[in-house]
Amino acid sequence: MALRPEARAWAVWGVGLSAYVVAVLHRTSLGVAGLDAQARFQAGAGALASFAVLQLLVYAALQVPVGVLLDRFGSLRLVVSGALLMAAGQALMAVTHDMTGAVVARVLVGAGDAMTFISVLRLVPQWFPTRRVPVLTQLTGLMGQAGQVLSAVPLAALLAGRGWSTAFGAAAGAGVFVGLVALAALHDSPQRRVSSGAAMTPRQLGADLVTAWRHPGTRLGLWTHFSTQFTGTVFALMWGYPFLVAGEGLSRSQASALLTVFVLTGMAAGPVIGVLVQRHPMRRSWLVLGVIGANALAWALVLAWPGRAPLPLLVLLVLALGLGGPGSMIGFEFARTFNPPNRLGTATGIVNVGGFVASLVTILLVGLVLDARTGGRAGYGIDDFKLAMSVQYLIGGLGVVGILRTRRLARQRLADEQGLVVRPMREVLADRGWFGRRETLTRGDNPEGTHPKERAR
Repeated sequence: MALRPEARAWAVWGVGLSAYVVAVLHRTSLGVAGLDAQARFQAGAGALASFAVLQLLVYAALQVPVGVLLDRFGSLRLVVSGALLMAAGQALMAVTHDMTGAVVARVLVGAGDAMTFISVLRLVPQWFPTRRVPVLTQLTGLMGQAGQVLSAVPLAALLAGRGWSTAFGAAAGAGVFVGLVALAALHDSPQRRVSSGAAMTPRQLGADLVTAWRHPGTRLGLWTHFSTQFTGTVFALMWGYPFLVAGEGLSRSQASALLTVFVLTGMAAGPVIGVLVQRHPMRRSWLVLGVIGANALAWALVLAWPGRAPLPLLVLLVLALGLGGPGSMIGFEFARTFNPPNRLGTATGIVNVGGFVASLVTILLVGLVLDARTGGRAGYGIDDFKLAMSVQYLIGGLGVVGILRTRRLARQRLADEQGLVVRPMREVLADRGWFGRRETLTRGDNPEGTHPKERAR
């Protein structure tokens, strides 16, 4: 029996979301296995950080090429290919005992991961009406983070119980399974059309890439993703678990519980931020700056606390970090509303580079600081971690500068080209536009990047 159109849309989205959940499991698996990996590969903090850095470097480097391929071939082919690549990487990680094999494994995971998220994200405007896109974009990113729960709880339990090979072998099996499900049930659009892969000239591809990059709204999305996503990614992907266990003295179960709280916070906050973006599209950048401020304040409290921080303060930290994922999704909203559909994949790929470049640089810097403090030994103390984690402020500060600059340029471009101007925030607060009624998208107001075709819808 054929599904109703709305049911079909939810079914396709569910399949894509499942693929993304497993991709996040693969992405974050090394974080919970960090201490075990040091013992298995006889590696110091710097060498261990290089695994994650390499994985993120591959991910970030492939975002723009994958975005171009996505505009050409559609989501189905990329989701299936990504799932199988990540499964191959995890299978190799399950059996290798040397650094070379581990490096190749993480390269495969990074390459497959690069194909998954933006491909699933592209399904949302293809299958759902525009009014639902902001909230469903948030739900896609945040429900996908359930993969962190899978790595923090069952994968960590398998590591502690059955051991390394069983844990990573199970992750590989999950990857193969979702790849096969996607192959059977995923469709690029309600019309079941799959892009034909018709030839596109290098000039056309280059023109789309340059046009997307030159628009300051796309770069505003990139800096948004850069500034909001990296703190949570660094915490979940690499240094959060060692920080909590080796630095703050928590048990493995307590650290896993806090990582779970981190994920659940993002899942709870995502729909709220999605609704706020939908109701107040002119004020998206202020939401972004608020998320950045919450992260900076929480880290300041933990790092300034004498000695080890109390558990309630660590809970506050993971609650603040949990806002980073929803905040980073606003960057994709900038990409969507500043660019027409034919270059959406390219623009989304550009935006997605931001947070992962920030993450890989931060992961590497933290590892280098820890090695400098301990001489490459794994015996980290809380003071070592406090100094290492402080490098996040350098990256975050750079991101805020980028946001403020590109926001100004994007607003100026809208004013010049369309006569749309921003009302000062104090005026909006004065007439209760922020806390009260929905702000209307009329000429003279700035929706911070609403594309003319989007407004027509």
